[in-house]
Amino acid sequence: MQIADFDYHLPDQLIAQFPPEVRGASRLLHIDGQTPQDTRFSALPSFLRAGDLLVFNDTKVIKARLFGEKASGGKIEALVERVLDEHTALAHVKASKAPKAGTILHFQGGFTAEMVERQGDLFKLRFAGDVSVFEILEQSGLLPLPPYITHVPDDEDAKRYQTVYARDPGAVAAPTAGLHFTDELLAQIRAMGVDTAFLTLHVGAGTFMPVRVDEISEHTMHHERYFIPPATIELILATKARGGRVIAVGTTSLRALEASSQQGLLAEPVGDTDIFITPGFEFKVVDRLITNFHLPKSTLLMLVAAFIGFDTMRAAYEHAVSHEYRFFSYGDAMLLERK
Repeated sequence: MQIADFDYHLPDQLIAQFPPEVRGASRLLHIDGQTPQDTRFSALPSFLRAGDLLVFNDTKVIKARLFGEKASGGKIEALVERVLDEHTALAHVKASKAPKAGTILHFQGGFTAEMVERQGDLFKLRFAGDVSVFEILEQSGLLPLPPYITHVPDDEDAKRYQTVYARDPGAVAAPTAGLHFTDELLAQIRAMGVDTAFLTLHVGAGTFMPVRVDEISEHTMHHERYFIPPATIELILATKARGGRVIAVGTTSLRALEASSQQGLLAEPVGDTDIFITPGFEFKVVDRLITNFHLPKSTLLMLVAAFIGFDTMRAAYEHAVSHEYRFFSYGDAMLLERK
């Protein structure tokens, strides 16, 4: 398939720049075949039944963007992609000239790091001193809002660009389908007899990287680390055994579940995946998907087309645009039934 097959027209005013005033006060588009159903996210429990299982990604967004300068005075911007240990991280670095190995970088807050080596598009940075990378980011970093959100992150973003169940720091982008859930909605769902489970996939900056080839089969995916706990595996297997539905909350949860099952159902609960899900993909775990609306020509839009069918995806997005849904990270949600 061609990248042009996954393009669509989106008016700028439909890109949500801020979250809804109240968490969870979003719209929900239910797609089951060709007939879209417009509703509210608060109505999600009406689409669930006892014995279903919701699987959430509990990753926590870190303040991954650092600003500073080289010893020469040249300005730099680093976006930490992955924390390797207490004092080492892999990062994207923007500078007039890419720093060479041995270069010392000075960041705001008085922190310094040595560029150790280059690993493809990423730079390995070793931070000096006793303060850990996570502490440095918390003290001096900025929340890495997506490039289509134009305002400078503030205290409200620090709360709202984070799920209520986030607990494992490491993501540079939020698993945005989870942003709609409140503690009250989760309690209501559990009271119905719907199970909930968690996994961790630290979302990388690669999720925003554009596809730069015409033929999508030639695209190289970015890598993301995931971990599926034994308790979650047990719940998924029990749900399958009793005929319940496994519902992935977000494409990151789906990617982790399906990546772990390429050599057998949930056979690889820990891994580093570059799984690329396009039409024709055989899903082995996930029956339903809750997700936000994705960018034109994006790999996540291809994932949606694989899940519900290409023509159904096109019709759903045409409906969403014509009915003025709010798009992307702070926007509205979809509930998708697997084709």
